[in-house]
Amino acid sequence: MVAKKLPTVTFNSGEYVVYPTHGVGKISDISKQTIAGTELELLVVNFEKDKMTLRIPMTNLKNVGLRKISEPETINQALETLKGKAKVRKIMWSRRAQEYENKINSGNPVSVAEVVRDLHRRENIAEQSYSERQIYEQAFDRLASEVAVCENISVDEAGKKLLGILAK
Repeated sequence: MVAKKLPTVTFNSGEYVVYPTHGVGKISDISKQTIAGTELELLVVNFEKDKMTLRIPMTNLKNVGLRKISEPETINQALETLKGKAKVRKIMWSRRAQEYENKINSGNPVSVAEVVRDLHRRENIAEQSYSERQIYEQAFDRLASEVAVCENISVDEAGKKLLGILAK
């Protein structure tokens, strides 16, 4: 069996990317830096919302799961997921919370949309716990920021769009 070689993804300065555990960031620079006597080529990614900058060695990009912003078809699939019926499994909250965290950190917009859909509460439904609310907000923010970049709208507009879909 012959192993398929995946095409190498190139990143450019000024481009938006998704880092699975941090969300959407913007590449500010591609630089070389000497660390412990070894010269590394680094991708510098800024996360404006968190006021954070990551320097990721180019050799580690695959390992950390850095990817380009999703294609419109994938975003549309995520938005369709929001229209579905919430699937809340009858297992302990700690186990469900771990599953939700894994989905969010996968970086997959459809999985993130599942978390948003499952944890979204309308006004007439009982209050959420603090941890449930935290996970919901994290997933909602991640999805809204990727939708915003993909559709070239503000994050606020993307959030309103998501809430509009969830309200139906």
